[in-house]
Amino acid sequence: MAQRTDRAASFGQNLYLDTRGAAGKPVPFTAAVVNGLAAGGGLYVPQELPTMTVEEIAALASLPYAERAATVYKAFNIDLPDSTIDELMGRAYGENFDDAAVCPITSLDESTHILELWHGPTSAFKDMALQCLPHFFSASAAKLRDEGALDHEFMILVATSGDTGKAALEGFSGVDGVSIGVLFPDGGVSDIQRKQMVTTTGDNVRVWAVRGNFDDCQTGVKRAFSDAAFAEKLAEECSVALSSANSINWGRLLPQVVYYISSYAELIAQGKIAAGDEIDICVPTGNFGNILAAWYAKQIGVPVGMLLCASNDNRVLTDFINTGTYDISDREFILTSSPSMDILVSSNLERQLFELTGRNAEAISQWMADLSERRCFRVDPETFARVRESFSADSIDNATCLTTIKKVHDEHGYLLDPHTAVAYAAAQNLRGENPVLIASTAHWAKFGDNVYRALHGLEPGEPLPEEVAALTGCQLNERIAQEAERSDIPAGLANLDTMEVRFTEVIDNDVEAIESAAEAFLRR
Repeated sequence: MAQRTDRAASFGQNLYLDTRGAAGKPVPFTAAVVNGLAAGGGLYVPQELPTMTVEEIAALASLPYAERAATVYKAFNIDLPDSTIDELMGRAYGENFDDAAVCPITSLDESTHILELWHGPTSAFKDMALQCLPHFFSASAAKLRDEGALDHEFMILVATSGDTGKAALEGFSGVDGVSIGVLFPDGGVSDIQRKQMVTTTGDNVRVWAVRGNFDDCQTGVKRAFSDAAFAEKLAEECSVALSSANSINWGRLLPQVVYYISSYAELIAQGKIAAGDEIDICVPTGNFGNILAAWYAKQIGVPVGMLLCASNDNRVLTDFINTGTYDISDREFILTSSPSMDILVSSNLERQLFELTGRNAEAISQWMADLSERRCFRVDPETFARVRESFSADSIDNATCLTTIKKVHDEHGYLLDPHTAVAYAAAQNLRGENPVLIASTAHWAKFGDNVYRALHGLEPGEPLPEEVAALTGCQLNERIAQEAERSDIPAGLANLDTMEVRFTEVIDNDVEAIESAAEAFLRR
């Protein structure tokens, strides 16, 4: 561990620049985490990436997960003491996860490995980052206050397509100096996801349903962030600044880089691969953060061949990777069986393109302006060639998603959620000779209605039998578990029917309504 820390220290404190070149001087990790979004709308990326040898990566397998994460953070040379990093990682990855491995790997056969990222308190992969980010956010804010660089509190404003919301609420509930408000598309999340959010406890949390889809929520939040008059009003009247827990925050992305590095070490330790063997990684992708984290892991030293981007019927990323054109100007937003991927504006693609252009902020600014104004942009041939070097992509329709759930259960006795089913099906279509690591992003019980449809051969969207439709989400999960002879429903999902519903407000999707709701919450 000392060797890695010393090597990271050799390039001095790592600073963060923004993808659009509008934020001025680079900032340290603590400021990047607290700011969330850079001034001018760009996203923070580290000036330099550390490197790890295959031997160093393999050695991580001898450490508990919290120590693996601390090792990677130290390699990034963030501006917090090593002892603080160790302490915060110990809090982030402990008994709050229901498996001592934190993110265990289940192998369906000798070359297909499922990385289970849903063993945290909300049963979704977002816990891997959002059990970590609040600790580092608080430590970063405390450091900046001690340095006299900070004199206000924060409101975390989060748009969610389902899983991020509850994970952020769970992570930030009760955190001193922070309020958190979450917006989700009304009718656009599963019953279990909705109940998880609206029953959240804590005095510093608030949840709103929004009329519209996830892109409406995300666009409204981004506009609130870029509204200088609103920021000034919050600062002067409430002594509060906005920040983010979405994957636009680098503090969300770095914990995801960790689990791909850790997983390679784990595959070696389990004898599934030899040190130095290439693997491909398949990720069900909506906002592009999870697959971008795998790309960063590859740059750091994980022997990754291809990154397989799995889309659902909202196939904007698949089309972009296959054509070089990102076009949502006349694209229908489709509600699918995998709702957390129902996204057309993939925020983290901006970071990826920044890296693949050789960090050309001018190009990124122009493309993002084109996307905002014309709803379309096309990258240059050189950048497109670099995209194709690392990524291949496929989209999986609703019907195939459901038949894949049944097929994998019948053949392997393993139950996938719809998002992981999209990734599994895409991996089968795209894979070459390398073993494939598939990111499993949620426990099946978060999407019981579609898992039931899958196991009973129903079509996507087909009404459930009257008796089944009358069940709550929790009751339906119990029925599926009995039929599939499973006993693995997490307590946090099984007990939702007994929880008090605290939040019922539905608001419009424009920035004025979002700002008004946020301000009213702060003035409570």
